[in-house]
Amino acid sequence: MGPMAQPSEPARARPFLKWAGGKGQLLPELTKRVPASFGAYHEPFVGGGALFFALFGLGSLSTACLSDINPSLIDAYIAVRNHVDEVIVALRQHRHDERHYYAVRALKPELLPLPERGARTIYLNKTCYNGLHRENRAGQFNVPFGRYKNPTICDEENLRACSRALQRAEVSRRHFSSVLDVARPGDLVYFDPPYHPLSATANFTSYDRSGFGEGDQAQLRDVYAELTRRGVKAMLSNSDTPFIRSLYSDYEISQVHAPRIVNSRASGRGKVPEVIVRNYPAGEWPQGVLSG
Repeated sequence: MGPMAQPSEPARARPFLKWAGGKGQLLPELTKRVPASFGAYHEPFVGGGALFFALFGLGSLSTACLSDINPSLIDAYIAVRNHVDEVIVALRQHRHDERHYYAVRALKPELLPLPERGARTIYLNKTCYNGLHRENRAGQFNVPFGRYKNPTICDEENLRACSRALQRAEVSRRHFSSVLDVARPGDLVYFDPPYHPLSATANFTSYDRSGFGEGDQAQLRDVYAELTRRGVKAMLSNSDTPFIRSLYSDYEISQVHAPRIVNSRASGRGKVPEVIVRNYPAGEWPQGVLSG
């Protein structure tokens, strides 16, 4: 009789949503700049949560506070954390069909139970055009049907892995400035806001109906400065533009290159410069936390 098979390692969680500006491709650059030690982890623009899930998989997180202003996004996170079985059941009822897509898109999410609301967001995200999340001024999701051949609508293994990771996290809908109410000295805050546009025609800030303009970017810098004053460690991603560099000229700025894939023109896809801003010295970084 041969040796007993060893139980396989639980799957490492990865983002269960595609999100404009998602950080999957930049994880090696981000994780090697995470400080070697920190208290709680805060992510006020959680989006797809790539860095949160990566840090959880590395065993680097004790507790986390994840937030965003987008209600559909936060509902999906809470549904996956608290009701993953029901989310999986609901997702299995969806199919990759144009008529079905538009019928689901037309549903009023506020009339659905939370697990079905979360499943709706995941389904639309997996089957809509280019994985965009865009809302009109009334807050209605308005992205057209995508042209995928066979999208994975229900990745049960990853959803369960994400649910396990999210047990460590407080998840809430709130404005990014509220991080000042919860972050403590020694904590780490990672900001991944809607990026400052590289040009007047490259502006994509409609992840929420209210947009995100230069006034919001300046307010974010003020929050970053206040966190610094309080002894909170902060890291931020954004476009490499003169405006962003001027906002964060008092801090350490690194240029990195990331692929941009949420763009309707092929000419707008490819590696473009971004910046990672930190308010703590390079000596605090661990070395080679996550290889590419």
